[in-house]
Amino acid sequence: MKKYKWLYLALVIGLILSSCREEESIAPPEKEELPQQEVSYIEGFYLLNEGNMNMNKASLDYYDYASGVYSRNVYGAANPFATLGLGDVGNDIGVYGDKLYAVINCSNKVEVMDVATTERIQVLDSKNCRYVAFANGYAYISAYDGEVSLGPDKPNGFIAKYDTTHLELVDQIEVGRQPEEMAISNGKLYIANSGGYSPPHYENTISVIDLDSFQKIRDIHVAINLHRVRADGHGNIYVSSRGDYYDIPSDLYIIDAETDAVTHEFDLSCANLDIQGDTAYVIGSEFSYYTGQWTTHYSMINTQTKEVLAEPFIPHELIEKIKTPYGVAVDPVSKNIYITDAGDYVSPGRLYAYNPTSDSLLFEQVTGDIPAHFAFVSKKNTKF
Repeated sequence: MKKYKWLYLALVIGLILSSCREEESIAPPEKEELPQQEVSYIEGFYLLNEGNMNMNKASLDYYDYASGVYSRNVYGAANPFATLGLGDVGNDIGVYGDKLYAVINCSNKVEVMDVATTERIQVLDSKNCRYVAFANGYAYISAYDGEVSLGPDKPNGFIAKYDTTHLELVDQIEVGRQPEEMAISNGKLYIANSGGYSPPHYENTISVIDLDSFQKIRDIHVAINLHRVRADGHGNIYVSSRGDYYDIPSDLYIIDAETDAVTHEFDLSCANLDIQGDTAYVIGSEFSYYTGQWTTHYSMINTQTKEVLAEPFIPHELIEKIKTPYGVAVDPVSKNIYITDAGDYVSPGRLYAYNPTSDSLLFEQVTGDIPAHFAFVSKKNTKF
């Protein structure tokens, strides 16, 4: 139990901050001019800032390529009636059709907005929701289905299926404890089960759901405390394990979506990743409770050869600037790399834009607290 005292302490501090906090007014929108980007079918992106738990400081920014204008707190500006702003902990974001979906974890909701204006369309209630994925006119939301607290008695989580036209709940299916990210490949939905509320008794499986029948067809044993899930263009699913922060390190694995077999283990820590083209961009940011230190790297993997490339995906000068690497996204056309820095987790973070072709830093920009999740917007409003 002594090993996990820091996890309990973090939850207690969050509750104290919540009880002491006075109601704050919504921050006004702010706009800054940044360098313009070439507009292809990508027009810009939304950046969801998580904000600290129990502080109702989740916020939404937007960067417009054509004008170069970076707008902070666009949700608050478009929805002044939302007295607590976007809510408590922004955990994921996605664009599908003409709608923008923001998963607000501790507020137990998914905010559905107009992708062009960020005006609220509807709120989907989902207890301890985590991530969202889309396919064939449906939104799939992973949820813990339990209170934000540690303990071995937490229920299994679930995946909720919503019709994206009418925003109605169509179905719901149970998966493992504390399900996290999801990816879709070969007509199947892959869900990482973490068991993160009950250390050291973590989950170690990926649940696989057939999308046509919406039935779970198997669990794939991978490693403990699974988190990130990404599909590449070759029928593979990349899955990260956070390890136990003590003796079992973070690692990255590949599942073949044809056979549902684990085919590769990289011995490479992975806190976050994005896959564009034939390259996986991996942030390794791993903490050890033994040393109290973070170990970081910025690695690339060739998704055709499964080879880890020798050079980091950002230059050393930029690596030195980033205190706490957190979110990463790569423009599918320009291949510009956007990476966020959470800093000290309680102050506004930073967004860095890097062009690998010219080997140049395009800009750096102040964001909301804990900038984390990206959603590119195209002329057809399709998520990438």
